[in-house]
Amino acid sequence: VDGTLIDSNDAHARAWVDALEEAGFEPHYVSIRKRIGMGGDQLLPNVTGIDIEEEEGKAISKRRGEIFREKYLPELKAFPQTREFLLRLKEEGHPMVIATSASKKDLQALLEQAGLADLDIPSTTADDADASKPEPDIIFAALKKAGVKAADAIMLGDTPYDVTAAQKAGVATIGFTCGGWMKDDLKPAIAVYEGPMDLLMNLEESPLMAGNKRKAS
Repeated sequence: VDGTLIDSNDAHARAWVDALEEAGFEPHYVSIRKRIGMGGDQLLPNVTGIDIEEEEGKAISKRRGEIFREKYLPELKAFPQTREFLLRLKEEGHPMVIATSASKKDLQALLEQAGLADLDIPSTTADDADASKPEPDIIFAALKKAGVKAADAIMLGDTPYDVTAAQKAGVATIGFTCGGWMKDDLKPAIAVYEGPMDLLMNLEESPLMAGNKRKAS
């Protein structure tokens, strides 16, 4: 969702920076930004050495969520043609599952803000996994929920962490550059597009329409 369907990666990075500054750290935006796509359980110790299950880690993570929802969420929008893209996939009969490192609370808020909540797409979140991306737990949970095998699924992702998680789960990836990463950063994705609108415009020639391939997003 983040950086793939909704233009929210920068907002997440800024929320982490704000929360860490409040906690007395001196975070660098660029360092945080390049780690967006990891779950907080991965990002926080990577940046500060603090485990998210420690009291300080829990406090920082909670504050980050508050800042994100209060300060940044109201300004967020879905990428152009995202709704049309998802509706087209539904029309084509592709079973979809959102696989995100966000919490259920953040995901619901994001979908509502972006005007996508009414599509009722099933989801798996960081709350459904022991470890978030780049570990494959969330992808395995999405496959189970979708009722598809890894070989029959395609994941849409915008970060190297998406690609790595999918690869560990045996799932092919279509990359999007709208989240801020370059095409070369998304190797070994089987195809790379600018975002939902680009893939929608080229859907007939895309891997999503090859044979009976099905997608877990």
